[in-house]
Parts: sequence; C-alpha cells; structure tokens
Amino acid sequence: MSQEAINNALATVKYPGFSRDIVSFGLVRSIDFSEGKAVIGISVTTNDHSVAAQIRDDIEAALKEVPEIASTEVSVSINPAKKAETPGAQATPTGIPGVKHVIAVASGKGGVGKSTFSSNLACAISKLLAPEAKKVGLLDCDIYGPSIPLMMGVGGRPEIEEESIIPLEAHGIKIMSMGFLVDDDTPVVWRGPMIQKTISQFINNVKWGNLEIIVVDLPPGTGDAQLSLVQTIPLRGAIVVTTPQLAATQVAKRGARMLEKTNVPILGVAENMSYLENADGTKSYIFGEGGGKQTATDLGVDFLGQIPLDPRIREAGDNGTPISIADPESKSAASFEAIAKSIVERL
Repeated sequence: MSQEAINNALATVKYPGFSRDIVSFGLVRSIDFSEGKAVIGISVTTNDHSVAAQIRDDIEAALKEVPEIASTEVSVSINPAKKAETPGAQATPTGIPGVKHVIAVASGKGGVGKSTFSSNLACAISKLLAPEAKKVGLLDCDIYGPSIPLMMGVGGRPEIEEESIIPLEAHGIKIMSMGFLVDDDTPVVWRGPMIQKTISQFINNVKWGNLEIIVVDLPPGTGDAQLSLVQTIPLRGAIVVTTPQLAATQVAKRGARMLEKTNVPILGVAENMSYLENADGTKSYIFGEGGGKQTATDLGVDFLGQIPLDPRIREAGDNGTPISIADPESKSAASFEAIAKSIVERL
C-alpha cells in the first residue's frame, strides 16, 4: 500500500474547530506501512491536550475505512503554543482585519463573463449597503488576465503606507488588482509560487479598512490562485457562474467540486448570458436554455438567477461604469440587484 493512499485518508481528518485538514496544516510528520499496520507520526502545536486526543481518534477512525489497514499506531508529539501561534505548522487561514465577509466568484471555465459578473455584483451590493454606510471591496485575483480595472474605470499605481498597499477606489468600492501593478501590454509569466505569494500579499498586505463584504474575482480553472486563496483566508462562500451550454456547465461543476473539497460553501449558481431579449419582447436562447438551473440542481445548491445577454452590459464595462451603476433602471441591472439581495440575505 502506498503512502499516498494513507495520506489521502489522513486528508479527510479535520483539525478540531477548523475546516482545514491535518495534511494541509502540515501536521503529518511520518507515514509507515508494513504487514497491514499503519504507523503515523503527528506533530501538533497546542496547549489543549484534548485537541491531540481528538486528532488521534479521528485518524484511527479514518484509517479503519481503508481495507488494507489491519491496525493503526498513531504517535502525537505536542509542542506548547505561544500566545498568538496557530495550530498547524503552516499559517491558519484568518480573516482580513476589518472585513466581515469574503465571497468568491468562480467558474472552472473562462469566457463566461465572471469578471463582468463580479464587478456588477460588487456595485449592486454596494448600493444595497449604502444606506447603512457599509463599504464593499473588490479583489481581482485573475493574475494572468486582470480586467477589473477596465470594467471599474480605475487605473494607476496604488500608494504604499507603512509597508501596506492602499487599494484604489471607484464607484465607492475599494479595489485591488494585478492590473494596477503591471502595464496594460505586459504579460505576467509566472509559476505557481509567485501566484501564491501575490494572492497572499493582496490579502495580508493591503490596507482594506472596514468593509462589510469583499467580492473576489477568481480566474478560471482549479489551480494555484484558487488553492492559494482558500488556504490563506476563510471564505464565507462562493458563487459559481456559468453560461447555459453544456460545455460551460460541465466545467463549472468541476470548479464547484474543487471548492467543496476545500470546504468552501457554495452560495449558489448564477447563469450569465442566459438569453437575448428581442425587440418584440420574446427571448432567444442563444447558448441553450436551463443549463444554470440544472447545474444548481446537480450541485444541490440554490439557483440565484439569470443575467441576460445584453450588449449594454458589455458597453458599460468597456466604459468603466458597470451597468448596475450606469443604467440602474435596466432589466440587466435589476438581475444583478436581485442576486445581490439574495447574497446579502444569506450572509
């Protein structure tokens, strides 16, 4: 039996009180398997000995589910924790100071209008919270193709204050993006570790201030940016965006499953470019019909709503003022507002 198989079983064991597992925390120090016996070495930093006991019991229970393992021996080394020390060898995800909720907008597939959705959602939420004087942030984590600066009509270089980045602001929303740090025509040619470091800096080295919600625009796929985010900060949840056609919904479901495996709750599915409204009021379903709702059903989550295929949404984004602000009385803006209300109520 391979150590990888045992490691996969250990990855189902959560650190008590946290959503992350003991493997991602770096607590597993050794794995040995011989003649049906698994010997596991764990190192825990804590002052609560009941935590170590709980981990030991959970490990034994998890390994009992592996048919090849006949017996288990778990050795737990306890290291006293300093006052502000985290439970694992790696940093535990902690909230952003002053920020109440962080939600991600995700999709496994590119080209579904996720950045357009994120910018309009942030603006719609901002309008809803304005009477309560609550502020919203927008974090563009699409390192390779940042488009939030264009869609929000903001550019330039952020200032540095006491070694922290001051986010730029547009339409009353605080914004951080890779697009502020590179020229428009400069490609970002980075490997995983650089992406991880940048995501960490966007979260830990940006002076966000007091915000009710930060909307995070994730890049397509299930790679370094997504994993870095969920390992750096606890997300309140994620919205999965898809277009109606099967080619998009299949990939969107894969992206949602990745988030579920990292213990990120799925707040619901939103369908973008759902239909084109004709001059006579009829609807043309250019990309098919019902894909978003079926995706929500397959995932066992709520269907948040449909966003029409409206040229004015694209024009507003190109002009730097999302349609939620540029034309608040339009049907498209109303669609974003309805989804925003649903999300705010859930939070």
